[in-house]
Formats: sequence, C-alpha cells, structure tokens
Amino acid sequence: MTVREAKKAELNEILQLYMHLHEESIPEDTEHLQKTWDNIISDENHHLIVCEAEGKIVASCVCVIIPNLTRNVRPYAFVENVVTHGEYRKKGYATACLQFAKQIAEERNCYKMMLLTGSKKESTLDFYRNAGYNSSDKTAFVQWIP
Repeated sequence: MTVREAKKAELNEILQLYMHLHEESIPEDTEHLQKTWDNIISDENHHLIVCEAEGKIVASCVCVIIPNLTRNVRPYAFVENVVTHGEYRKKGYATACLQFAKQIAEERNCYKMMLLTGSKKESTLDFYRNAGYNSSDKTAFVQWIP
C-alpha cells in the first residue's frame, strides 16, 4: 500500500473511483473538467490524497487547507470525498488516506480538521469516530445550491 498525493495523469482513475462514492456517471471530458482538474492539482492548499494497492488507486480523500484570521492566524483543514473502491473496503485504505491528510494538516499548522458525511450508517459514523473525529463539538448545516 502506498499513500500519496494524486498525480496529474490520474484524473480518469480518480473519476472511476468516485463511482463508488455517490456519482452516477463519469463527467464528460470537457474543457471545464480539465480546467477544474488543473486548478485542483496545482493548488498548494488542495490535496487530493490517494491510496494505491495492487497497482491501482483504491481509496482517496480530499484535504483542503483554509487560511484563517482567527486562532492566532492558524489555518484549518476540511476533508471531503472520502471513498474506497467497493472491493477494497475494510482493509485500512481510507484510514491511511485520513492519516495522510492529518499529517498535511499538522505540517501546515492547522488548529483543527473538519469533515462532513451524508451517511447515516452507524458503521460509517464509527469509521470517522475511530479516525479521531467527533460529532459533538460542532453543528453542521448545509444549503444546497441548484
């Protein structure tokens, strides 16, 4: 198992993995997709973390470092899009991605990490609890924009 940041050439493999998240289809290869990918891969605050096993990307998460003016001007990290390929679950791959994200947050002097999940499954919530997150310190609100 290798955990690292994604490489520019891995967009298609990452999009395939996202089919195990909540996506219903892979986006069309448009100029907008390529420009978005270029922005992600070149942004020093945007970290797309992947776990590679058996020669393929089997898990991933995104860790975005957000500059901040409070907490002694310390940034915070936001984790999103935590996913493991269906055939590779319960082997520690997503946990390894979250640990890598925490390492990045610590290196960047973040004072906290946050994540949201849409899952209500107790096993998913326990996974995040076991990774060191809690659901009691903050209340999350989401407003969807059509």
